[in-house]
Amino acid sequence: MTEYQRKKTRQIHIGPVAIGGGAPISVQSMTNTKTADTEATLAQIRALAQAGCDIVRLAVPDMAAAKNLGSILAASPVPLVADIHFDYKLALEAIAQGIHALRLNPGNIGGPEKVAAVAAAAKKAHIPIRIGVNAGSLDKRLLKKYGGVTAEALVASALEHVRLLEQEGFYDMKISLKAHDVPLTLAAYRLMSETVDYPLHLGITEAGTVRTGVIKSAVGIGALLAEGIGDTLRISLTGDPVPEVRVGREILKSLGLRAYGPTLVACPTCGRTSIDLPAIAAEVEKKLAGVVEPIEVAVMGCVVNGPGEARGADVGIAGGKGEGLVFRKGEILRKVPECELVPELFKEIDRIIEERKNQ
Repeated sequence: MTEYQRKKTRQIHIGPVAIGGGAPISVQSMTNTKTADTEATLAQIRALAQAGCDIVRLAVPDMAAAKNLGSILAASPVPLVADIHFDYKLALEAIAQGIHALRLNPGNIGGPEKVAAVAAAAKKAHIPIRIGVNAGSLDKRLLKKYGGVTAEALVASALEHVRLLEQEGFYDMKISLKAHDVPLTLAAYRLMSETVDYPLHLGITEAGTVRTGVIKSAVGIGALLAEGIGDTLRISLTGDPVPEVRVGREILKSLGLRAYGPTLVACPTCGRTSIDLPAIAAEVEKKLAGVVEPIEVAVMGCVVNGPGEARGADVGIAGGKGEGLVFRKGEILRKVPECELVPELFKEIDRIIEERKNQ
């Protein structure tokens, strides 16, 4: 598989999770519960962690939410980030509660003295700050200067916030430049990547529902990752945040940037297919949900696309007329009836996992 030359960035830490500096690209998400509701928020954090989320962000819109962070942090299985806008007191309280990181824009929290107070508290607590610029909330001054929402305007906005923290001797930060427009997002991240060495948090904001948002996110984030840009990411989808994590993991897995459990390879079917491949593939995918070992499994419709085209797979099956082949690394093991294809496939998967354990 192609190895992508990642841009070198400085490294920060959100709890035990390293970001930048060659660390594995982390997957983040955000709860949509009320942060003042401990149980509901923890339930969602646990669901996200179970799905493989590395870091979870929480909205902190008021002091009640800020003061409740401690109780959530005490039971959270993953590091947490407080998302704060405008009120520097919320940032100070979040830090006092033990938050692992902040997401805020220094230019929006009330002036130099308040920026200094937050920077000093974050520095003392050894926690980073994410500067997050969104296309929809650019300052009118920048919109006028750059003739609208442009990549240059997004980068200029982020750099203004960066300089405010740097003036306070604070350098433990990462940056995001999000828009729902994919080409604009690509241009902004490319420009920022050439401008600073801070780690970059990737995302296509307001991407939409799962149906459209997955496509926009995969295209935009995938393109940047393939260029070596990006140190952490969040997929923004409307609704339940758990699918965000699964999509993020699949994007990283598809580029060979993280090894996450099984990879299913399945052909699209054609007139040569004589078995119920869609049903078989769906059954295999469902059963693979319980496998954590990184293993590539192929489900192919015929011998033409079987051991040959899928020879790189650890194990696979290829259909025939009412029967099929079981193969490993392109080598045919045996021919079995169609009804036995899936059970025989998982016998081989179990053997591979056991062999790896004994190595």
